[in-house]
Amino acid sequence: MSSYRDESPVNPLPPVVIALAVFLIGIELVFVAANAGFVGGPRAAGWRISMIEEWGFRAPLFSWMVENGRYPLPDLARFVTYPFLHLSFTHLLFVLVFLLALGKMVGEVFSPLAFLVVFFGASIAGALAYWLVWDTQVVLFGGFPAVYGLIGAYTFLLWTKLAATGGNQLSAFRIIAFLMALQLLFGMLFGGGRMWVPELAGFAAGFGLSFLVSPGGWSRVLKRLRQR
Repeated sequence: MSSYRDESPVNPLPPVVIALAVFLIGIELVFVAANAGFVGGPRAAGWRISMIEEWGFRAPLFSWMVENGRYPLPDLARFVTYPFLHLSFTHLLFVLVFLLALGKMVGEVFSPLAFLVVFFGASIAGALAYWLVWDTQVVLFGGFPAVYGLIGAYTFLLWTKLAATGGNQLSAFRIIAFLMALQLLFGMLFGGGRMWVPELAGFAAGFGLSFLVSPGGWSRVLKRLRQR
């Protein structure tokens, strides 16, 4: 009976997930407070747009860096800073849903370092795909490419589990297939967007990096496949 009472009714989130969520919320609260006039004075109302311009990923800027062979660290940092900037609290809320739900399942299996590799690796892959595919001046910002990396990592976990149990491994990709179908539907109804490219790249990066950073890595996958 005592062991039953000691069990927590809610499984705690991994610390790395909590840290990312707190950081994301903290940045958004600063923007909300600035827009409401609580901090920064009259000019603070433009902080959000200013930070997106200064720390969001700009494809033309990276093209200039590649053409000139110059890679200033402040500009390279944009690859990993843009996921922390959002257009509104509602925009952030959708990102948090993915981060908390997928982050819990991935973070309980992956080490904190492996989790961060997936998160920021997906962020970098998303920005590179955005640069390669679209010729645009529109700044890339928001956490969706990064959290789609967590979807990729979770898909990897399902895929390896199904491989070990003899299940249909293609069913592991239902989540990303559903999300991409939604993207297509919204694109048809409201006009095509550009975010599906960095999001899909983030998913692919998360899935691919999981072969390297998951417990056991690629050798574990091979072992399970050979046991079938």
